Amino acid sequence: MKAPIKKLLALSPLKITVALVILAVAMFFIDPPFIRFMELKALDLRMVSRGQLPTNGQVVIATVDEKSLSEIGRWPWSRTVTAKLVETLKGYGAKAVGFDIVYAEPEKSASLQTLAEIYEDAAKMGIQDPRLTNLLESKAKAAQADLILAQAIEKAKNVSLGYFFHTSAKDVGFLSEDYIAAASSLIGGSMYSMVKSKGPAGTYNIINAYAPVPSIKEIAQAGENSGYFNAFPDPDGVLRWSPLVIKFQDNYYYPLSIALLMQYFDFPMIVLNLADFGVDGITLGDLRIPTDESGRLLINYLGPAKTFPHYSISDIIKGRLSPELFKGKIVVVGATATGIYDLRVTPFSPVYPGVELHATVIDNILQSRFLEQSAWTTFIDICSIVVFGTIMGLAVPRFKAAQGVVLALVLIGGFVAGNTLIFAKYNTWLNMIYPVLTMLTVYLIITVYRYFTEEREKKKVRGAFQYYLTASVINELLKDPSKLKLGGDKKDLTVMFSDIRGFTTISEKLTPEELVSLLNEYLTAMTDIVFKYDGLLDKYIGDAIMAVFGAPLEQPDHALRCCRTALEMMTTLKGLQEKWAQEGRPFVDIGVGINTGDMVVGNMGSNMRFDYTVMGDNVNLSSRLEGINKEYETHIFISEYTYEAVKDQMFCREVDSVRVKGKKLPVKIYELICERKDTAEHEEYVRRFHEGLACYKAARWDEAVAFFESVLEIRPDDPPAKLYIQRCRDLKEHPPEGEWDGVFTMTRK
Repeated sequence: MKAPIKKLLALSPLKITVALVILAVAMFFIDPPFIRFMELKALDLRMVSRGQLPTNGQVVIATVDEKSLSEIGRWPWSRTVTAKLVETLKGYGAKAVGFDIVYAEPEKSASLQTLAEIYEDAAKMGIQDPRLTNLLESKAKAAQADLILAQAIEKAKNVSLGYFFHTSAKDVGFLSEDYIAAASSLIGGSMYSMVKSKGPAGTYNIINAYAPVPSIKEIAQAGENSGYFNAFPDPDGVLRWSPLVIKFQDNYYYPLSIALLMQYFDFPMIVLNLADFGVDGITLGDLRIPTDESGRLLINYLGPAKTFPHYSISDIIKGRLSPELFKGKIVVVGATATGIYDLRVTPFSPVYPGVELHATVIDNILQSRFLEQSAWTTFIDICSIVVFGTIMGLAVPRFKAAQGVVLALVLIGGFVAGNTLIFAKYNTWLNMIYPVLTMLTVYLIITVYRYFTEEREKKKVRGAFQYYLTASVINELLKDPSKLKLGGDKKDLTVMFSDIRGFTTISEKLTPEELVSLLNEYLTAMTDIVFKYDGLLDKYIGDAIMAVFGAPLEQPDHALRCCRTALEMMTTLKGLQEKWAQEGRPFVDIGVGINTGDMVVGNMGSNMRFDYTVMGDNVNLSSRLEGINKEYETHIFISEYTYEAVKDQMFCREVDSVRVKGKKLPVKIYELICERKDTAEHEEYVRRFHEGLACYKAARWDEAVAFFESVLEIRPDDPPAKLYIQRCRDLKEHPPEGEWDGVFTMTRK
């Protein structure tokens, strides 16, 4: 389990995207059946969502429907009825009539049987009256329905007859060669008259037939034309293709739909174009009919059943309809009555009359309304897989999880909508499933990849910072780890150092156990305050605490946060001092130094061991300020840089300008007293102190002493005031050499 995860983590979104896109293109060429099935269903949905389309009005259907059955009688009818239909349609001016019916056997007539018996009985009785013989022969001729139908078809000169092929070898095992040869001679009218080959013709994909089943000879020879009506549904049972070519005995034949169009256009030249890959389309006069390599036309269904006009045969032969409904049109004759017609499954309906399939194919060709799928659409499909898969792979890693879901939905939804629009507007079948599956797979795999890598990164971040950052800060980092830039970056930050005064003396008074207990209680309380203000606990240095504000998360108010932390640390310490006094523990006091400025922040160390910390002169200054508290017996010193950042929120007093060890330029230092809202009890003595400090800097020693003594009147135990009184008296007795700048130089850390 660990090895696959390690391999996954070694990848990148770009590598994953490239691999998945290449795999998708390979699958596109392989075209596994289950993906092909999904694409066909997607095609059906696009066709249905497009809605019903208008026909060109040149194709109508004469139906054997329930009404005809109730008026004419049960099926099959006598062929004299069909003859009447042919005669009526001819009289109405129909341009072409096609039968989606095969008359494969002679009609059995009870009248003929009776006449034959009378003729035999008369012969047995010795009756040889010529008049009787002529009468019987006349009546027999009138009762020959097959002959009547054949004569009507021959006279009409506008009828195309349907037949079907056996396309399985096992279905023709019982047929003799003589029968197959005789049947073959009856379908010659549906043979492609011209076959053009561009190089060696690859016909292995063309449907091959083993024997035809035409109408009986009398009827078949009477028709002007003929065509097969075989249909081959896809594996899911839906009929989407119409085979326009079937090969039989080295010849190529066309279907009933083409036969009717041949009549409609007065028998133009029809050419079957072959290439090395198979069929390269069909040319009918000036019309070019696109097919796939197997010679199949992708049917562009116009709507559900009865999209084309259906007229009951009983209404036609009884003259109830206007001849204008049929004049100059193609009439397809077939059954639609329940129980006697061939049911077909189409994208629009699971119950669709087969006769209407011929009408749909004819209309597609008449309007040149073909569903286009060719080499250039294949190129577009490949480009769609590559482009949309790449876009998904490049975009998803740049967004958060929720945004990534929205992006995926928008991208996939937009592609599906665009694909459907192109299909509806331009009758172009572009592959939908492969690009969608590619985008979906890329999204899911990259999401899984991000889950593992981000979890690893979160674990790393949590492990590195759980002891140094508050939980709220860690959570922010986990939401956006990019905020944590590893390495060294120069940033404006605030650093705080705090240290216990006289820790060595305290430790000498306690046992090791007592010392550890005291120190842990103190450090816990102080660290909690650092975390409260979202500070980074950089490190413990013995009893000292180093904290950083403004990193790793951006904190515009980092100086203010640090000052509030220091004030609360002093308040908390007072509570601990009272508690420890009651417990008999030593008195503990601290000093705090705070400085703000540019410093280098990041992971410092080696590849094996590193710490997230800050470095630079401004860090050192903060440490020096903490130590200066001992000189002035204060608790919190901030630099002039920190003061500028917090002076509107914090109440401070300027204590001195010092030149700390290691720095040439002096720095003003301020004692952090309280927040501005709590200044009432401090304002007067601070004002007097500042006046005394001004006199001190001007070398007016006596005036300065007076002001500092007035400070002691308000605050008798103020160490800085006492220090300045002594410093002024010393300087008065021993004036400074050279120009006085009021800067005090520290000689120790």
